[in-house]
Amino acid sequence: MLRIANCSGFYGDRLSAAREMVEGGPIDVLTGDWLAELTMFILAGNRLKGRPGYAPTFLKQLEQVLGTCVDRGIKIVSNAGGLDPGGCAAAVSELAGRLGLAVRVAHVTGDDLLGGGPGGPGGSVPPGGRSWRDVLGEAVNADTGERLPADPLTANAYLGGRPIAAALSAGADVVVTGRVTDAALVTGPGIWRYGWRPDDYDALAGSVVAGHVIECGCQATGGNYAFFGEVPDPANCGFPLVELAADGSGVITKHPGTGGLVSVGTVTAQLLYEIASPRYPGPDAVARFDTIRLEQQGPDRVRISGVRGEAPPDTLKVAVNYLGGYRNTMTLVLTGLDIEAKARLAQDAVWARVPKESFEQVHTELTPLGDTALLRITVMDPDRAKAGRLFSSAVVETGLASYPGFYGLTPPGDASPYGVYWPVLVPAASVRPRVHLDGHELPAPQPAPAPAPRPSTTASSSGTAAPSAHSVPASADGEPPVVRAPLGTIVGARSGDKGGNANLGVWVRTAEQFAWLAGYLTAERIRELLPATAGLEIGRFELPNLLALNFVVHGLLGRGVAASPRLDAQAKALGEELRARTVPIPRDLRG
Repeated sequence: MLRIANCSGFYGDRLSAAREMVEGGPIDVLTGDWLAELTMFILAGNRLKGRPGYAPTFLKQLEQVLGTCVDRGIKIVSNAGGLDPGGCAAAVSELAGRLGLAVRVAHVTGDDLLGGGPGGPGGSVPPGGRSWRDVLGEAVNADTGERLPADPLTANAYLGGRPIAAALSAGADVVVTGRVTDAALVTGPGIWRYGWRPDDYDALAGSVVAGHVIECGCQATGGNYAFFGEVPDPANCGFPLVELAADGSGVITKHPGTGGLVSVGTVTAQLLYEIASPRYPGPDAVARFDTIRLEQQGPDRVRISGVRGEAPPDTLKVAVNYLGGYRNTMTLVLTGLDIEAKARLAQDAVWARVPKESFEQVHTELTPLGDTALLRITVMDPDRAKAGRLFSSAVVETGLASYPGFYGLTPPGDASPYGVYWPVLVPAASVRPRVHLDGHELPAPQPAPAPAPRPSTTASSSGTAAPSAHSVPASADGEPPVVRAPLGTIVGARSGDKGGNANLGVWVRTAEQFAWLAGYLTAERIRELLPATAGLEIGRFELPNLLALNFVVHGLLGRGVAASPRLDAQAKALGEELRARTVPIPRDLRG
């Protein structure tokens, strides 16, 4: 058994988590996820300003635990290297020296397809004499089919776990990576410990699923959980760990005495987070989420087993970011009667001072809040001056010539740059991971062969086929015994961002509830219940093994989180919006 713990789910997570995981109980590997699509753009901005292109908070956590990890033989694996894994590794070595510790530090490069950025080494592409088009071609958007309209600011391929395993096998105590898949932080140590071959698809897929569960920290242990009233002491939620077995199965748990909850429900919620099809592709294996089996083994212990794997695709996903222009948002508060009429008056007054058509994009969003509402007006334009004070001052100028009760939440201000996330696929063979240990490059990890995909032995539930209907028995007067209630009475949900798309996963607790849910909650029903999704393409996938459905709402977030003008830019609350909708639910399903 290999105990792999998580101490960070995003850049900004709890700084004490590393110490809590190291001191709270036995672990073999400490991992942390610092990167997201938005984080890469933030780090690019930092790098352009002469700041580190990695996550300095990783070093703050490391300072608290590095000595203990060395004493106990705990390996540390993190993607906090961001856009400069070499610089991060050097900082780790400097920290170890300052603490008087002998630590072998490795870092993984090769993900950066721009050759390390302006003046930066370490990418897959030599920085001299080649342009980004030599690697990305037309950089066709994997979601929309469009061609990249501007020079990329960053372009990072999602690497897998084998470079991490190579570093650990060479004796590294700390492994720092750039852009790898979130699950690679678990898959890599699994390959290192158990020696999984490239065609050990089931074991690899099991580790991918385990990595997907723990990579978001407390979201696996009761954080952001739909049924949060069931979670004990959520304010002191413990971070998750997985007890990973040689066959890729594992038990999700947490340290004793910590707050939070590990249940089939909390694990299901995290499994549904930021996924699309039940076939979950990665550079090490395709994990079949429609084969996952969950079992509550005891308090705060959920076993994951049965995961089937398939050969990985012959392409790698690349996260490209480019500077889209400048944006500015002004928020006005509307109160009392005639909210919609006041919103129209407010906008008319603004556009009378600065023409709406003069901006490249304009987005307005009216959010009711009981007797008040928020009117957010966002403008986006390549011209910083136009999107800046010209716009915000025009809004302020309407203060005495607009709707009754006028006041705002934002002072006039300058525009800020925004990035556009652009997913691209490149041939996996064109990307060469590189592993460095104590400043010396190791022999290149051998690329995985490309065998034919193994025939499936389990029926897939992916796709958008019409679901089976649940027959609701009629009452004596011929009417179904239903009651109108919030959908969240029986349905849990978790939602998030996948580039410009939103993912919305929902689940129930019993087979009878799922039979009804599968028949009731269609893509068209989602459009009815969530007006913001009307007119958008919605993919629908069934996961009967998890009593769950997953929806992918294409284009809801526009060009991605950094460019989304929505108040809920990452679609984190989309699931809770759905759960609050009142629908007819069979009485016998309410429990």
